[in-house]
Amino acid sequence: MKYKCIIVDDEPLARELITSHLVNFESFELIASFENALKAYSFLETNTIDLIFLDIEMPLLKGNDFLKKLKNPPKVIFTTAYREYAIEGYELNVIDYLLKPITFDRFFVSIEKFKQLQLPKKETKPANENHIFVTSGSKNIKIVLDEILYVESLKDYITIHLENGKSHHIKQNISVFEKLLGPNFVRIHRSYIIQTQKLTAYSKNEVELNGTEIPIGNSYKENWLHHLDANILK
Repeated sequence: MKYKCIIVDDEPLARELITSHLVNFESFELIASFENALKAYSFLETNTIDLIFLDIEMPLLKGNDFLKKLKNPPKVIFTTAYREYAIEGYELNVIDYLLKPITFDRFFVSIEKFKQLQLPKKETKPANENHIFVTSGSKNIKIVLDEILYVESLKDYITIHLENGKSHHIKQNISVFEKLLGPNFVRIHRSYIIQTQKLTAYSKNEVELNGTEIPIGNSYKENWLHHLDANILK
């Protein structure tokens, strides 16, 4: 199966770069390339595609305004030089947000995100698999994943905070521990993983779980916004 794509960007060099990246993926076909959103809008009135690589700052009609006008928009990856549009991008349900100049490795990540969305949804874990065991001293302690509020890291140790007020302090690297957790968990800071099902409030810079405020690290904001859009706001 070939995924049909278009590029909408007023910069010729940006269109050329995206095109050169895209030819490396055999399952993607570039159908058309447009220098402004009005031409793309006319094209989409009579054509169906799977994915748009969409710039934001363009003459005549901005990319985000163009996207709002589409009745049944295809999947979209924003391509822009302006980081400040990231939050609006995720509110518009875009797959990813690529900052120019777009490197191939970052482009590859976006393509993989799109491909993952095309796969059938996996079944949720059976209830009897919804736990892990951690080692504390000489004991192996059962931790029910649904009872975790957040995980906090300090050097080579982590503290697992539970919603009943208890906590477990164990020697473990947070990156290694993160791999043991399910899809309801997301890392929002180099020192914190939270369970989004326990979220009680959030803003651009922090989240709150049962009255505990936890900062969102700058390098994790894009990942957090994507998780928020894909798993919480739907």
